[in-house]
Amino acid sequence: MSRKVVRTSKFRHVFGQPVKADQCYDDIRISQMTWDSNFCSVNPKFVAMIVDASGGGAFIVLPLSKTGRIDLSLPTVCGHTGPVLDIEFCPHNDNIIASGSEDCSVMIWEIPDGGLTSPLNDPVVKLEGHSKRVGILSWHPTAHNVLMSAGCDNVIILWNVARGEAVVRIDSVHTDMIYSACWNRNGSQILTACKDKKLRVIDPRKGSVIDEKDKPHEGSRPVRAVFVSDGKILTTGFSRMSERQVALWDPKNFGEPLTLQELDTSSGVLLPFFDPDTGIVYLCGKGDSSIRYFEVTDEAPYVHYLSMYSSKESQKGMGYMPKRGLEVNKCEIARFYKLHERKCEPVVMTVPRKSDLFQEDLYPDTIGPEPSVEADDWFAGKDGEPILISLKDGFVATKNKEFKVIKSLMATTSSSSSNRQSDSADVQALQNEVKELREMVEQLTKRVSELESK
Repeated sequence: MSRKVVRTSKFRHVFGQPVKADQCYDDIRISQMTWDSNFCSVNPKFVAMIVDASGGGAFIVLPLSKTGRIDLSLPTVCGHTGPVLDIEFCPHNDNIIASGSEDCSVMIWEIPDGGLTSPLNDPVVKLEGHSKRVGILSWHPTAHNVLMSAGCDNVIILWNVARGEAVVRIDSVHTDMIYSACWNRNGSQILTACKDKKLRVIDPRKGSVIDEKDKPHEGSRPVRAVFVSDGKILTTGFSRMSERQVALWDPKNFGEPLTLQELDTSSGVLLPFFDPDTGIVYLCGKGDSSIRYFEVTDEAPYVHYLSMYSSKESQKGMGYMPKRGLEVNKCEIARFYKLHERKCEPVVMTVPRKSDLFQEDLYPDTIGPEPSVEADDWFAGKDGEPILISLKDGFVATKNKEFKVIKSLMATTSSSSSNRQSDSADVQALQNEVKELREMVEQLTKRVSELESK
């Protein structure tokens, strides 16, 4: 009777490897803020990192090819008046990036091809609606120009970026600070983790709670949550004894976790990154020097430990490359950009294969940059599934989805108060003129009557 000892998996031998020293980004003053965000965003064109700046907030945007020592005089994106807390590239246009700051605003920037040649101070769009600092940003995965922001005012706002307006404001659901917020695969649901120790699945357009889980982890430290395969939810948090945990939940039965594993006693928050094409979730701890990877399957215990990449330096932040930015001819299944004290180090996750041919089992069709629904249609109730592309011949960049700002509407919105003031002044002038004419007519009438009596 044969006994199966080792679980079969094509990702069992995945290994992480840092790039060569000359392919790192050196002498970067990474932000010293203690905020638990990634501090980094990356796409097939650029890598962006939040940096220290005097007199406000700033981040740098570098073409991927601009490696080596970064000059201190490099132009930055520096329009915020407070420290920048989160940045994220638009999935449908590699030149567009959003930033959230302590100054309570969200700004949208357009980065020219080739990178910045001078400091960028003026955003394409400035979104104002939060009353406290904005620490979480997330673009809609399939709808064009839809952005979610969450602030320390316990409010989530869904923006139509092209119109510069807040369309949905979810302000009565969360009773405390929001730790994390993310979309599901087609953007029809939002998943949030909150300081009030509740996990919530929310209908984004109605702002109503679909499912709720109290205390997914017993500890008081921050919880992070992401959607994984088949609508399941993976969370990272802490036990009552401050041990770091990872758990998998089925929203259809939120009572008990499908699995709950304790990892270690480190204090850093674990940031989860899920790859829907491979079913692998990567856990990157703030302040750690390692990246753990697990495979999520339908077999118990559902979350299977694969391996761990370790380095000597602790990581202050992390950028995760979209699948279309990977080198498929090297069997690369993930790439991270690890932020250290003074540098950014790319780390490549690879499956060892001897063949140079395209490995179809490693690279199923993946999400491309083309949106499947426009913002107005999505807000009206239309959902769109992700438009998939093949990576067989590598990703060939096409023309970006054009970022159009409806300036006439924005001008109307931004100048509405001044317009109302000028309109009221005109009305007042007309009223005064009518009053004077009436007095004049009354005087003339009186004069005529006097002359007639004589």
